[in-house]
Amino acid sequence: MTLGEALTAARQKIDRLDARLLLQYATGCSHADLLARTETPVIGPACDQFVEWVERRAAGEPLAYLVGEAEFRGRVFQVSPAVLIPRPETEVLIELALEKLCGLVAPTVVDLGTGSGIVAISLALEYATATVAAVDLSDAAIGVARNNAGRLGAKVDFRQGDWFGPLADERFDVIVSNPPYVADGDPHLALNGLPFEPQMALTDGADGLSCIRRIVAEAAGHLNPGGWLLFEHGYDQGEASRNLLTAAGFKAASTFPDLAGIDRVSGAYL
Repeated sequence: MTLGEALTAARQKIDRLDARLLLQYATGCSHADLLARTETPVIGPACDQFVEWVERRAAGEPLAYLVGEAEFRGRVFQVSPAVLIPRPETEVLIELALEKLCGLVAPTVVDLGTGSGIVAISLALEYATATVAAVDLSDAAIGVARNNAGRLGAKVDFRQGDWFGPLADERFDVIVSNPPYVADGDPHLALNGLPFEPQMALTDGADGLSCIRRIVAEAAGHLNPGGWLLFEHGYDQGEASRNLLTAAGFKAASTFPDLAGIDRVSGAYL
């Protein structure tokens, strides 16, 4: 089988871009090679790997899990089925956090439910004077995040535990979180590769707001005066999130859209 034949066969089963990327990862060739050297043979382990990946992708497994990495904010993060795949809408959470940190000389930040570490690591790299901690219940996720921090040269203090549990009486200038917010039984959980992603990171098994309720209720005990709480949520959870923040004594509760104009992050300050 040649490069050209491999692509032609794969495109009958999966998206052409996915086919090209999987062939590049399997063989180590470049996009230019695929265009100029279509007669190059694909043999041995590379061929076997490509055929396996195409079948798994055709069955719905996300490409990022197949190749073990995904890009986010121009950086390549390693991922596994222990963590969610990075999504561009989460950039809104990072941009808002950077905005709230602006002007602070040596701020402290904690990322709750860090997963692969994309939020904590991005903040540590993009606001160099910040001291950043990150928490996740999953030991496997912490392992992925630690590895990403080491590869990318980010200094992050990772803690394994349940939300604020590992933080004792520590206080921060900014608390950020991308918690599970999809309601149990939501049909979206069966689409777009989500069945392959860690369900505990997607849904709270209830109405989609239970983790947000807990974070909002406990955040005041871990924020410095004037500190901000910012969290990602579902497209229809903005009003409920603002109400929770206001009821908990936070000021200026607001909801911010992602690049598609969809309500994505809510936050407020003490």
